[in-house]
Amino acid sequence: MPAAPAIPAPDRARPAPRGPEQIADRVTWIGALDPDLRNFDVILKTANGTTYNSYVVRGSQGVAVIDTVKQEFTAEFLAKLETVARYDEITTLVLNHLEPDHTGAVPELLRRAPHAHIHVSPRGLQVLRALLKDDFDSYRITTVQTGDTVSLGDRTLRFLTTPYVHWPDTQCTYLEEQNLLFTCDLLGCHYCDARLYNDKVGDFRFSFEYYFDHIMRPFKRYVTEALDLIEPLRIDMIAPGHGPVLRAHPREYITHYRRLITKRLASETGAEKTLLIFYVSAYGATAQMAEAITEGAAESDDVRVSLFDLQGGDVTPFIDLIEEADGLAFGTPTINGDAVRTVWDLLSSLVDIDTKGKLGASFGSYGWTGEAVGMVEARMQGLKMRVPEKGLRIKMHPTAEELEQCRDFGRRLAAHLAGRPAEREIDMSALLGR
Repeated sequence: MPAAPAIPAPDRARPAPRGPEQIADRVTWIGALDPDLRNFDVILKTANGTTYNSYVVRGSQGVAVIDTVKQEFTAEFLAKLETVARYDEITTLVLNHLEPDHTGAVPELLRRAPHAHIHVSPRGLQVLRALLKDDFDSYRITTVQTGDTVSLGDRTLRFLTTPYVHWPDTQCTYLEEQNLLFTCDLLGCHYCDARLYNDKVGDFRFSFEYYFDHIMRPFKRYVTEALDLIEPLRIDMIAPGHGPVLRAHPREYITHYRRLITKRLASETGAEKTLLIFYVSAYGATAQMAEAITEGAAESDDVRVSLFDLQGGDVTPFIDLIEEADGLAFGTPTINGDAVRTVWDLLSSLVDIDTKGKLGASFGSYGWTGEAVGMVEARMQGLKMRVPEKGLRIKMHPTAEELEQCRDFGRRLAAHLAGRPAEREIDMSALLGR
């Protein structure tokens, strides 16, 4: 029987190619649309592709280019640039962030405009050196920090140092006369729509929050510092490095970022510390341990304890809880010489949040070898969590005496969280390996 003829896939709607777009008086978008991108930096899915936003600012005494585009869009970028400025007019090149999707066209741009004065953050200098290689010393390069300015005559660019949103080199640039803020990755998203402006494109709320969760969330403390610099400014427009230009109600996006970085449980817990205990149990033994550890920790008036069985569903909803928690304990049996997959799934999800300094602990029942507890401990240490207590392992089902050891384990975790760890006797023979 002959095979059925293949049914052609329907053509997916694509944004129409577009030229430069004047987004404000003498400020022009010269970026590139990448509607077919489906994965960004391996870690992000991009259902709507992305944009690589670059901008030109024209002053009475010079032209500035703010960031460039990914390398494969260099020709398109230069073609747009040439419609709004001559290369000999370009006095300033601002690189707010030196990741390749923003600097791919820099070498070719500088080959055509070698006189352009480059402005980067101090931490961006080493990345720029790697980008320009042997040509680095042939260009005028200035490092800038918060408060530094560049004059284009009747236009002034003021720099704001905003490191780790999301690379060490990141900064923002503020066009003073027009209250326009160029933020590069901050307040951006991977969403491609040729209509360009937030009040014209499709609904990009999911993309905006998804981008925050996967790019900015691990750096919340630095996002907080960046917002502290930005919020006092008068802002009429935000021009990010990816996604729509935010011209309608731009301050609402700043306010939304502030909400996303604000702890929601703090108003309920007050000065209490929070301990989350997660477990998976094959035959009920690890569950018994988890319940006993919870009982012990809950004796403290300074610690709020929560217990979760990971077999109950998807681990994703726990990320918000973990982000605000002070301590985490993971219980897992050892199966085939490893921790169970659900625990690994949850631990792997923690790369999207800041876990540095959180208290961590591991426990579990085992039948033969019991490697899982140590493996989970090692992963927590790799996430820069502090693990003050050696993991608790119990062979098979715990006895009444072993359950009391679990309660004591919980008491010690609570004491660490409350800042009152018990004094410990050191076994010198163990340290010396005798």
